[in-house]
Amino acid sequence: MNLISKEFIRNIAPQLDLLNTLGGGTAQAVMRVDKRDKGVVIRVAAPTVSPENFHVLLNNNKLTVYCEYRHQPDDKLAAPLFAQTLDLPANLDLSRIDAVHEENELRVRIPFQDPAARQREIEIKQR
Repeated sequence: MNLISKEFIRNIAPQLDLLNTLGGGTAQAVMRVDKRDKGVVIRVAAPTVSPENFHVLLNNNKLTVYCEYRHQPDDKLAAPLFAQTLDLPANLDLSRIDAVHEENELRVRIPFQDPAARQREIEIKQR
């Protein structure tokens, strides 16, 4: 006699993972920042998280990357799996940020500003 069916295990496993996360467990997301010639790439690897559960928010010079878990896509309750906020330096062009999810990894690319674009002469007004 089989007391626990495979269907029961498939249905209960995501709920146990959610409870583990809510109870302080880790989701094993890994973040790293790579400096490149043209800018920086922020990489977040969370293989079990679907692309629609990642979020990237920019508020002034603070970039927040987070992902959440929902048992069903339309669930109102979401458990945070990963959240990281970075203070971005002034030499990055925040107007040209883009993000792509590929190969189980979120990549946020932020190019450096053109040094010539940062320099300008200020007009002096006479009163």
